[in-house]
Amino acid sequence: MGWEFRKLSNLDFFEVQSLIKNLKSQSAMEYLMTYGWAILIIAVVLVALFQIGIFNSANFAPKAQPGACFVSKTAFVQPSLEGLCNNELPQYVAQFNGASSYVSFPYISLKNMQFTVSAWVYVNHFDGSGQVSILGCNTAPCGGGDNEIHIGFRNNEAFFGLYGDDISSTTPYGTDTWYLVTYAMDSSHVKHIYVDGQAVPTSGGNTNYYQAGVHLIGNSCCLDYMNGVISNVQIYNTSLSANGVDALYNEGIGGAPIDLPNLVGWWPLNGNANDYSGNNNNGAANSVIYTGSWTSYYPLQHSTQATSSSSTTITSTSTTTSTTSSTITTTSSTSTSTYTST
Repeated sequence: MGWEFRKLSNLDFFEVQSLIKNLKSQSAMEYLMTYGWAILIIAVVLVALFQIGIFNSANFAPKAQPGACFVSKTAFVQPSLEGLCNNELPQYVAQFNGASSYVSFPYISLKNMQFTVSAWVYVNHFDGSGQVSILGCNTAPCGGGDNEIHIGFRNNEAFFGLYGDDISSTTPYGTDTWYLVTYAMDSSHVKHIYVDGQAVPTSGGNTNYYQAGVHLIGNSCCLDYMNGVISNVQIYNTSLSANGVDALYNEGIGGAPIDLPNLVGWWPLNGNANDYSGNNNNGAANSVIYTGSWTSYYPLQHSTQATSSSSTTITSTSTTTSTTSSTITTTSSTSTSTYTST
């Protein structure tokens, strides 16, 4: 011991510093050799969880129960929103199988009038022609065949179809992405398509139409069954302005209608096919699954915004609105509940 002490005592200051550095380097290397693989595995797992949406704030946001918000209509009184109407994310969305799923409701005529149709859509798969239905009709009251409204995606483009007068976006859209798709017919019978609150360039005709009406969600006369998810379908008997459409988008997937006097149908598809517009156009679902495992890939800006904003409605009878702000997979960890409608 004494010899070792004398040996160390003979070292000068710089030699001692060098010895300490070597010891620290050796300790650090031993630490990395011991725990490096564990750290690497943890990092890989965290990245994988982030990519599948586990850390999406939508997973932890409050969810609105079925029927939480509805429109109240009383004679001689302007319609109003009742219940919990703060744009919370829905507990459930409606999943369509691409082969036999649809929702039918009483026929709504839109012939020779302004109208707007809006829905949140998540397409899992396009068929060979790149088409799926969002809303439409396929019975005699609609006019028959191509006379009927048929809206959705064709050739992967947002599509607005009527008799010999179809338009489509000039931009294709992909699968596995949430879109708010809005279709409007104005007072001059000019058709407009909006995606995520913004008007998109279109190609096709804009002449007068022969017949118009709807009674189906997820199916139509001329497009294939929806293979994906639809939520928050709204129909107005007026052409919403660009500001109004943008307001719908800013509300998010759980947003309430913004023009109550002109609202003719509202199907949140949150656990059922009921119409919450106050007009009793309740639907019947066929082979539709209401799934609670859907939030993992919902846009982050909406999942954080929904809990802090409230719905703004327009109570005038004006045909325009003012500005307001606000793969479906089964990997979500928040809810695994499903309802199946047959």
